[in-house]
Amino acid sequence: MSLLSKNMTLSFPNHSRSFDGTKNRVRFWGYDTAIEISFFVEAAALRMLVPDMGDGEADTLKAFDVARKRIHEAANNVYAHRGRKGSYSYILRPDDF
Repeated sequence: MSLLSKNMTLSFPNHSRSFDGTKNRVRFWGYDTAIEISFFVEAAALRMLVPDMGDGEADTLKAFDVARKRIHEAANNVYAHRGRKGSYSYILRPDDF
């Protein structure tokens, strides 16, 4: 069972993010109390959020920064609806937005 209650959201105090070039996605982290949760957002989702996103690492990370608020909202939603179910890693796809 998730520790995330209806009134509690994940926190995102760590503004770090990194580009995973092998899978063309960005990794970032959220926290459910003291538990670190890894998230990945696919480049296809970023391109949907930032249609003029260029190609490559720098442009992908810039698109993430532009859409950070919406990405965090989607991460909260995915985490709340999917629960932990033994996983500490989630992938955000275009249909999550």
